[in-house]
Amino acid sequence: MIQGIFYARFFPQEGPKIVAQCPPGCITPTDGSTTRQPLVDFDVLQEYIIPRQAFCNRYVTINAPDGKYTILGHPVVIPHAKYLRNEFIFNFGLVVEADVDQTPYERVVRCLASTFSEMERQDEYLTKGEANDAQDRHARRPIEGLLEIIKEDLNNYGECMIPVDDANTVNMKLFPHHSVPPPVQGWHVPVAKTKFSEIVDPTWDLTLQKVIARIDGVSDVRRIAHEASVSLDLAKTALRHLLYYDTILLLDMFFFASCYAPRPGIHDFIRNLDGMVDECAGYVSHGRARVANYHLIKLMTSFSQGKSIKEWIMASNENGFNVLTHVDVRRFVQFGVIKGCLYRVHKYVMSKQYLAALATGQSRATTGGDSLQKYTDGNHHFDQIITEKNMTDSDVMEKLKALPVSKGDLTVLYR
Repeated sequence: MIQGIFYARFFPQEGPKIVAQCPPGCITPTDGSTTRQPLVDFDVLQEYIIPRQAFCNRYVTINAPDGKYTILGHPVVIPHAKYLRNEFIFNFGLVVEADVDQTPYERVVRCLASTFSEMERQDEYLTKGEANDAQDRHARRPIEGLLEIIKEDLNNYGECMIPVDDANTVNMKLFPHHSVPPPVQGWHVPVAKTKFSEIVDPTWDLTLQKVIARIDGVSDVRRIAHEASVSLDLAKTALRHLLYYDTILLLDMFFFASCYAPRPGIHDFIRNLDGMVDECAGYVSHGRARVANYHLIKLMTSFSQGKSIKEWIMASNENGFNVLTHVDVRRFVQFGVIKGCLYRVHKYVMSKQYLAALATGQSRATTGGDSLQKYTDGNHHFDQIITEKNMTDSDVMEKLKALPVSKGDLTVLYR
């Protein structure tokens, strides 16, 4: 959200000054804002708001010394003999909180700079706007009012289209910024973050529609590709598209032999922050009976790194609570991962003999019974092996035991 917006310029006799600002007093004190504390110290930052010419005509960001706010600007210098010192220097800037994503605002700042540069070149909009010509001021919208509308419209609607005079309009839009999504792997399980029925467009690519129809929170990417009758690479591409727009998230495959361990977020679960435990109860409870918060908290805190889900269930049963009768275990684990309460402990296998061969450059591609050897460098977890080799966990273990390596060479790691 934009906390402040301003217009500053360089005066040959007075130096840098704030000509207009919204809200009043957000950059420098004004007569009507004696009780407002400015968001930033203009005296400290003025040489960066109106910088040397080497920094003009480009996008700049300025962090306030206290670290609370950032100024986004695009100082402009217009050379012309009609101005004192043969140049006109100004800057339209935004003040935002330092921890917000600034990317969507860069285009706004650049648009302000280019729009008012052109308006100044056309009919001296900025310099005439400072004159005390009542007739001229009546013919065009005052800069103070313009800044107020820009700020309010961008904050409330994400866009603005404001007539300035008979010939010019300020037209801007905030576009959300999406980071590059991570790679999608065959063993990932996509889970919808929103109802696809509300966002699916019949004009979308057929592959994307077929992939979306198979997302159920249980099937891995490999299975989705198979059931949708599309290639694995095309399915991955479609899912990355959905990741880009933040409509899905990726989880690990669910096995009862898998291990999960607590993360720091489990403290929020214990405190029922924002009703997290209540939300969990509605998501995982079987039948009509809602599982009590006490049992859910006890279950969530009983995960540990060396305990499989199967062992976790058995331990709960021994303590008098039948998990499978009351709780959808898969959904319970998913909820813990999504909320940051749990993380998956993956299983890896490492061969000292194979690592030595890699270190000396003596390793070579293997076939037949040794096809698993390339996975024994400690960098490939069992989910990947299971997916790529189309085997079960027990099948993988049996094949690993058959590798032509010395006794005790293989080590199974959990991390």
